[in-house]
Amino acid sequence: MRARPPTDDIDDEPDNVAFGIAALDARLDRSDLAFPADTAAVREAVGDVAVPYDASGRTMTVGEALADVPDQEFSNEQALLNALHPVFEEARLTNRTGLVGRLRSLVPF
Repeated sequence: MRARPPTDDIDDEPDNVAFGIAALDARLDRSDLAFPADTAAVREAVGDVAVPYDASGRTMTVGEALADVPDQEFSNEQALLNALHPVFEEARLTNRTGLVGRLRSLVPF
């Protein structure tokens, strides 16, 4: 007699949280974006979806991120991701709340 596999969906590996260019890269892989591409083509292919920029889940839209990029045309996907990396990193660093900020957000007054 065989033992049944567990059905509680518990695995020993931690869940990975993708944010910043890693999260955007996954969306680019699912899009039909062709390079070279400009910012309008990126917005059209990916949409103006919210992309998390930190592990806490704070997001910015693709349009917001592209607005802060000095380049308007990208020769390949790596050039796009390299241009967007500082934008997501700056958002992550500037919007840190830390433990005190998180505790304050839990207090209703």
